[in-house]
Amino acid sequence: MPDEPNTNANASGNDAAAGDADADRPITIRDDPAAHRYELLVGDEVAGYAEYVLSPSTIVFTHTVVEEQWNGQGLGSRLARHVLDDARERGFRVRPKCPFIRSYIEQHADYANLLTART
Repeated sequence: MPDEPNTNANASGNDAAAGDADADRPITIRDDPAAHRYELLVGDEVAGYAEYVLSPSTIVFTHTVVEEQWNGQGLGSRLARHVLDDARERGFRVRPKCPFIRSYIEQHADYANLLTART
């Protein structure tokens, strides 16, 4: 299905090429609570997002997408790192139902302490 966004991004954490996404457009990540997702923007374009369900003490990441034209540039890893850092800063436990976020945590042990007992 070529028109669907690719959700199989590499969770290795290597985002050295992320600056190559578009040298003239800044990369920003914002939380959109009304949409229940974090959005990664290249300039004004949404290049990816991480959807979540929030409870008083836990954030459940349900789905992560990096649009196909932005694959291979480390944007998925940048997004994962940001959402996990934000969860830590806000005092949330994390349930990674999303395979991408789960894989990122498995490859970056410093985030393992965020996990809830039930993943």
